[in-house]
Amino acid sequence: MTMTERDIKKAVSYLKRNAHLKSLIAKYPEPEFDRGQRGLIPFHALIRAIIYQQLSGKAARTILDRFLLVYSPKGKFPTPEELLKTSETKIRSAGISSQKAGYLKDLATKFKDGTINPKRFAKMTDEEIREHVIQVKGVGPWTVDMFLMFTLNRPDVLPTGDLGIQKGMQKLFRLKTLPAPEKMMQLAEDWQPYRTVACWYLWRLADEGNANR
Repeated sequence: MTMTERDIKKAVSYLKRNAHLKSLIAKYPEPEFDRGQRGLIPFHALIRAIIYQQLSGKAARTILDRFLLVYSPKGKFPTPEELLKTSETKIRSAGISSQKAGYLKDLATKFKDGTINPKRFAKMTDEEIREHVIQVKGVGPWTVDMFLMFTLNRPDVLPTGDLGIQKGMQKLFRLKTLPAPEKMMQLAEDWQPYRTVACWYLWRLADEGNANR
């Protein structure tokens, strides 16, 4: 199941009934799920995710742009075959580390040989997709959660490993410390089946006083 605009409206209406989220939702406009991933096919979205790991948005965007220029003067994402034919030296010339270059090669290999088959995603549960995609080197739980939320638009994802979500929950529930994953699952139980949308508001709360996420 993926979210449509109608689904988002339905989710917001549902979450407004929650005592903790009601006032938070009133402060912000309707959620938008983009993050630069709108329209990206899974292979391209995961290339982007790997490049963006542990980098600021601006630095990651610059490196991604340089990487795309390797494949076209106008910048385009490669196919798995094109990426596999690209030397590590050329990949690293875009500012990508040797480790990430290896991750990208592994990603391309697994898409090319069918280890990762995006045609199956529509019939797979979130957990099945996690197990499927995490086979790629360098792709961990957080990356898969972002992929589920912003590329596949799955409606009920709770990325317990995301610091922004942890901080948002700490503020929302006035906790003394950042909550552990088990505690987060417990606190968000009433938000099902729309935890993805709830998380959008938690990010807004975590970012209050900072630049927009």
